[in-house]
Amino acid sequence: MSAPIEVTDETFEELVLKSDKPVLVDFWAEWCGPCKMIAPILDELAAEYDGRLTIAKVNADENPATQAKAGVMGLPTLNLYVNGEVVEQIVGAKPKRVLVNALEPHLAKTAG
Repeated sequence: MSAPIEVTDETFEELVLKSDKPVLVDFWAEWCGPCKMIAPILDELAAEYDGRLTIAKVNADENPATQAKAGVMGLPTLNLYVNGEVVEQIVGAKPKRVLVNALEPHLAKTAG
């Protein structure tokens, strides 16, 4: 997939926790300005890491159970899941290079 996928309370376990690839989950909301700022960056990352990483988007307002289980307190929050576990959490809008620097060590471990 070269574009972010939408994930809900109902699909989170299947699409994120049971994924055989690392999944970067973007917890966002329609009213969240910083969430809108990072959306194009996440689209770029989805294309650049196609096959190595899944980018998933969870609308926090529409999926409160998943947000609560993930311990998300502020938006945007990006959780990187590897083998069903959170290995990295990034809170707030960050530049692309900060996201890449946070992702790369985990992707290198899971490569090939």
